[in-house]
Amino acid sequence: MRLEEPGWWYGTGAETRARPLARLLAPVLAPLARIYGGIVEARFRRRHPYRSRFPVICVGNFTAGGTGKTPLSILIAHLLLERGASPAFLTRGYGGHEPGPVWVEEGPNAAWRFGDEPLLLARIAPTLVARDREAGVRFIEDSGRSISAVVMDDGLQNPALVKDLAIAVVDGTRGLGNGEVIPAGPLRAPIAFQLGLVDAVVVREPQAETTETSPGILALLKRNFPGPVLAVRAVPEGDAAWLAGTPVVAFAGIANPARFFALLESLGARVVERVAFPDHHVLSRREAEHLLAMAEKAGARLITTEKDRARLEGDRRLPAAFAQRARPLPIKLELEERDLVRLVSLIEAATQHQGYPRRSKQPPQL
Repeated sequence: MRLEEPGWWYGTGAETRARPLARLLAPVLAPLARIYGGIVEARFRRRHPYRSRFPVICVGNFTAGGTGKTPLSILIAHLLLERGASPAFLTRGYGGHEPGPVWVEEGPNAAWRFGDEPLLLARIAPTLVARDREAGVRFIEDSGRSISAVVMDDGLQNPALVKDLAIAVVDGTRGLGNGEVIPAGPLRAPIAFQLGLVDAVVVREPQAETTETSPGILALLKRNFPGPVLAVRAVPEGDAAWLAGTPVVAFAGIANPARFFALLESLGARVVERVAFPDHHVLSRREAEHLLAMAEKAGARLITTEKDRARLEGDRRLPAAFAQRARPLPIKLELEERDLVRLVSLIEAATQHQGYPRRSKQPPQL
């Protein structure tokens, strides 16, 4: 079931501008939030997780919605490949219709079958979609393929598997929102519990830190989380010089479209129209024709994310001209050298010594 996040979770949108409503909703929903968080914790206490014979590296997040898990999963797979490992991705295939276990394949209706993000993962390494994570990793083990590590895209709160390395990605702009659990806020479980599940936290696009009394999320995590807290930034993959001064109509169906639009502007593009859709949104023919008309009227290029472009490929409902003109902007994540060394050390510890040691003490509540 899809959950559309309300703006007041993050202090944005009409609800928050209406202040009285935003103040009331979180307290009213607090009892439901406690039940939801309790259910998540109870699942962990009841479940005996399966230990795979492959090291499992999990990339997840603390909040509902996207934070950049897939780009980080791809970065980790590249680091494994550079070190002679043979990774496979394991993903639920959000937005797809295949329950799995099934290997992702290119072809007609691939995005409909598997979801958009698995198609991006499959360009890097073999990718298995499985809603049942234990069944998925067992399927990989029995596949006979030359695989030496599993990178699990999402599933931090899923108790089915032992994770040899668990990393949470946090959006540096939105942080943890109002700090409340669903439905009172964006957290998937109480933050103290979730911090106890991870070995490291990666903050994507950290904002400039403010004052001692109002620190940014990067400083807040470094102060309260005893493990590594790393910073990453999205940069274009390949030459993006063509964007400088180019008028573009930008559209995106991702968790945080504003981040994509801001990246385009930072690269010098002249964004004449910004069209935001819900995460994993499948364009209708009418929407595609509208975007084409806007681009033609403005004399602009159509540009979108790789994830959105993956959903367009093979969709015969859309005008052929639209698929031809909608150009993706490939991105990759970059870390400063110090943080890259720390990430590599975590990966090597997890893959060389299966059973990466867990901390016995949970960190304090933020």
